[in-house]
Amino acid sequence: MTASLTALLRYQAALLARSHRWLPPFLVYAAFLAIGVQTGGPILDAYGYAAAGLLPVTVWLSRICAANEPPAARRCIAAAAGPGRAQLAALLTAAGAALLLALGGTAFVALLSDPHSADHRTAVPVGPATAAGLLTALVCLLLGGAIGALCSWPVLRRPGWGVPAGLVAALLLLVLGASPANAALTGMVTGSERGTVLMPWLPLAAALPLAAAAAAVACALAARRG
Repeated sequence: MTASLTALLRYQAALLARSHRWLPPFLVYAAFLAIGVQTGGPILDAYGYAAAGLLPVTVWLSRICAANEPPAARRCIAAAAGPGRAQLAALLTAAGAALLLALGGTAFVALLSDPHSADHRTAVPVGPATAAGLLTALVCLLLGGAIGALCSWPVLRRPGWGVPAGLVAALLLLVLGASPANAALTGMVTGSERGTVLMPWLPLAAALPLAAAAAAVACALAARRG
């Protein structure tokens, strides 16, 4: 099973790379960082900003990977490895691409930002701040992947509904107080105001089962609908 999934991941990664459909979300995220992350800005605020932009971009990447195969190729892969496993490989490939963006965004913020609080008076340790930024990005990545899994085939059979549904869901997860993404981002802003690093362990613990459940639903429906 592990070897089969590894082969599927390599196939999906090669398919994504050769299709060049990854380029628009990568460029949009790069522009988002270039516009919003200012040289000398508070480091925790910048990490929160970078993580927030990652959520809709991960939705985008998940939708790309879920529909990247031609129908004939999808049927062949589903027959050989199982439709559920093929769907899981597509979602994991999207998560891997989003993780590359998260790492790049984290490095970008670390290079440009000022390791101080929002008022530039209290020093903020760079190592813990970077760890908190990565964990916050991971929370947004997991939730973006969950939305992308639920707003793509096979959950949504009408492709036209996926884009508006994904955008609305991403916005709600960013602004609603009950959302793990909002909680993680609020922790970054609060930490920046106080000059302390708050690790988003609880939001991460909530995001993990949500992402797993969304992926399970998408894979089960892929197996059912072929």
